[in-house]
Amino acid sequence: MAFIKHISTYIPGTVVSNEEISARFPDWESDKILEKIGIRNRNITGDDEYTSDIAVKALNKLVEEYSIDKSEIDYLIVCTQSPDYFLPATACLVQSQAGLSTGCGAIDINQGCSGYIYGLSLASALVDAKMMKNVVLITAETYSKHIHEDDKGNISLFGDAATATLISEDGDFEILKFSVGTDGEGAKNLIVRNGAVRNKKTDDKEDKDNYLHMNGPKIFDFTSKAIPGLVKENLEKNGFEKSDIDTFIFHQANTFMLDFLRKRINIPVENFVIDMLDYGNTVSSTIPIAFKNSMNARDLKNIMLVGFGVGYSWGAVCLRKK
Repeated sequence: MAFIKHISTYIPGTVVSNEEISARFPDWESDKILEKIGIRNRNITGDDEYTSDIAVKALNKLVEEYSIDKSEIDYLIVCTQSPDYFLPATACLVQSQAGLSTGCGAIDINQGCSGYIYGLSLASALVDAKMMKNVVLITAETYSKHIHEDDKGNISLFGDAATATLISEDGDFEILKFSVGTDGEGAKNLIVRNGAVRNKKTDDKEDKDNYLHMNGPKIFDFTSKAIPGLVKENLEKNGFEKSDIDTFIFHQANTFMLDFLRKRINIPVENFVIDMLDYGNTVSSTIPIAFKNSMNARDLKNIMLVGFGVGYSWGAVCLRKK
């Protein structure tokens, strides 16, 4: 068996409020932003602060908060779509900067809004197979660096953040069975087209292909079709009825989408977590941030985590409080 033992979070210090965004885009009023996407503030990294930096800060916070011996961490997974470099893996930089043992494995996974679920599936498999004892899964994203300065929608939606989760042979939350899926036909609807090997980044600051492109209606359509069935499948796989789950934590995409999914799946509002007001959509970090906060605010017993987005990709897992 594998367990989520501890979670720590790191939120960058620069706050971007709705009022600041509204000052830049007068037709995009602060109250309208809050009403449309359910976000009041979001945090972004500084110009000289990168994914490895916030990943190390989240990892060090985990170590300090829970008095973890770094030498006992034997595998590191970093989930990011904004790596410091094409190569080496950001996880290798984090291993060195955080002072982890050279006997610690370190890999990146390029995954977005379902990345926490995918990362948990890999970490729990390593522990469950007794290949590793203590795996740290880091989610670290600096999407703000992918966004064009005039893209008011994505500026309003996304925030930067990092989290660190210790998956171990013991802990408070047993990791149960996973359901995952992929439909690469949707890749074009959430993409940065330029900058890698296929399409080089251009020198034109107005070339929108150098920046994050999101087709919101297509993403919403995919999510509304895929996620109700995913929830049903994962409940059945784990032998649960919907009423057995006291806390559903979905990827915090935006409040409109979350409310729509909750109603479509018929989840009671008191069992459904919405926690993005002062973080924004932090991509792979939304679920662990909301989960960490729920530990202090709720009586958790049976939890379902659900991720979905870029790829297209989706995943769900149930957890049981020990």
